[in-house]
Amino acid sequence: MRKVTAGLFISLDGIVAEPQDWHFPYFNDEMGEAVSAQVAGADTLVFGRATYEGFAGAWPEREAAGGEDAGFAKALGDLRKVVVSHEELEFTWRNSEQLRGDLVEGVAALKAEAGGDIAMSGSPSVVVQLLAAGLVDELHLLVHPVALRNGGVRLFDEGNSVPLRLISATPFKTGVVHMVYGPAEEPAPAGYADAAGLIS
Repeated sequence: MRKVTAGLFISLDGIVAEPQDWHFPYFNDEMGEAVSAQVAGADTLVFGRATYEGFAGAWPEREAAGGEDAGFAKALGDLRKVVVSHEELEFTWRNSEQLRGDLVEGVAALKAEAGGDIAMSGSPSVVVQLLAAGLVDELHLLVHPVALRNGGVRLFDEGNSVPLRLISATPFKTGVVHMVYGPAEEPAPAGYADAAGLIS
């Protein structure tokens, strides 16, 4: 069974929308290494449409430009890229395809295939659905030391609880903390006597 990892930039107040507008002041070599490591074992990337379009609009040009990140850009281009969308899509970035049918069933089928890891970068709506379905093995949150307070899209907003267990927490020099979570069992509800004992 292949491992599914998801990586997101997130603010202290849980916002994941439009990270290009607020995360760059905190980007350093430590963060670059963390992002690269999260996708290092993957041979497949899963994207939501909006995130994919952002990547496809930037990384092929960076590969062609031959700058310092051209190697990473080429590695992304070489990976299989599976895009989730209800709209019919056309692709210009190599090795890209559209996921057909139900998201959870489709990713479960990908996970059952032979191969390397499956990685996600961004695509919060897809990540939340797969977390709820128990298909994400590692959730990498790069928690930025900023509260945006702008009413933007939050990773966890409404819906059922998603129990997680902390695997690791690594602080960076910029104040960003790289939190890695895995799935956890739903905690059993405490009885009144147990709760009373905790606060007595």
